[in-house]
Amino acid sequence: MEMWQLRYAVAVARAGNFSRAAEQCHVSQPSLSQQIQKLEDELGERLFDRLKRQVKLTPAGEVFLRRAVRILEEVDAAKREAADATGLLRGVVTVGVLPTIAPYLLPTVLGEFMKQYPGVEIVVQEDTTAHLLKLLAACEVDFVLASQPIQDTRLEVMKLFTEELLLALPPGHPLARQRIVSATALEREQLIVMKEGHCLGDQVRGFCDRREVHPNISFRSAQLETIQSLVSAGMGLSLIPAMAVQSGRKDLPAYRPLAMPKPQRTIVAVWPKQRPPARAAAELLKMIAARSAKSGR
Repeated sequence: MEMWQLRYAVAVARAGNFSRAAEQCHVSQPSLSQQIQKLEDELGERLFDRLKRQVKLTPAGEVFLRRAVRILEEVDAAKREAADATGLLRGVVTVGVLPTIAPYLLPTVLGEFMKQYPGVEIVVQEDTTAHLLKLLAACEVDFVLASQPIQDTRLEVMKLFTEELLLALPPGHPLARQRIVSATALEREQLIVMKEGHCLGDQVRGFCDRREVHPNISFRSAQLETIQSLVSAGMGLSLIPAMAVQSGRKDLPAYRPLAMPKPQRTIVAVWPKQRPPARAAAELLKMIAARSAKSGR
């Protein structure tokens, strides 16, 4: 029995699908399927029921999964402790982060970290909250930077900062003449939001629903920069996190606060309660928290 077989089995159990598990493990589906079959042959037990479009754990698989997860957690803990003994001379820290946070919060912090610990490699995994939490559970990332709500009681959640969502308007839009814009002014406006699965899109739609305003969704995108370019081109309005505000050119969006209660999002760091960040990851997280406090976000 090999460690990668355990990781493959856990990935399949969490993904419920061989192809998605293979993608997460960065191997071909035939290779992953072959290793799972070898593992089942060695155990003399079938771990998965292969259905038409998904796989499900058998009773034997349920028992095996619990033990496999504990083994992988212990192995990862051993690796972290060994890396800690080097005094942060080398190692790898993998951070899961939302794409609406990564390009605005991380560059400066990562630059400072690399100056202090040049032998530590940083891997940044950008994805939706749901997928990042799956990677966290599978021990694929050390911690995750996301936004509330995080409702899994198995996770430790540390608040970093709360930031305002500002209304982004095309240059010359009539609402740009107002110092503060009422939420009701968004009624029937063309709104550009993040695509389905991105929490910022859910937060924007939730804000509109709570204030009973009904803008028309004109575009969806997975990138804030694309959304702001569409706003600049006059394609609609959007709500943009304060950290992503652009400045310095006349063709950029105009930003205005909305009337109270203002839309906000709270950024948090998340990790499993039973697997706190090891030394290198903890040092990086400490720098992120310190910069957040110093900059007011």
